[in-house]
Amino acid sequence: MGLSQAFEGWYMNKNEMAEKIADQIDLTKADASRAIDALFGTIASELSAGGEVSIAGFGKFETRTRNARTGRNPQTGAEISIPARRVAAFKAAKALKDQVE
Repeated sequence: MGLSQAFEGWYMNKNEMAEKIADQIDLTKADASRAIDALFGTIASELSAGGEVSIAGFGKFETRTRNARTGRNPQTGAEISIPARRVAAFKAAKALKDQVE
C-alpha cells in the first residue's frame, strides 16, 4: 500500500504512477516520470492554445467557458462579481466509464 492510500483514501500521486509505468514497460522511474511530465505538459499546452486532446477509449480534455456571475464573500456576505473565465475539463470515454463500474 502506497503512502497516499494510507491517508486520504485511494488515489495515486505522480511518483506512484511513475513506479507503475516503469514496472509495466521496463523503464527507469526517472524516464517514466519524464514521460508523465511530457504527456501532461503537452495536454496543458494544447488546452492553453484553445484546443482539445482526445484519447480514444480514455476521454477528451477540453476547455469550457464559465459565464460571469455574482457570488458572495463568505466572510462579509457582500456580493462580489466573479468574471467569466476558461477552465480545463475532462469528459471520460464510454470505455473508461465501463471499466470503472
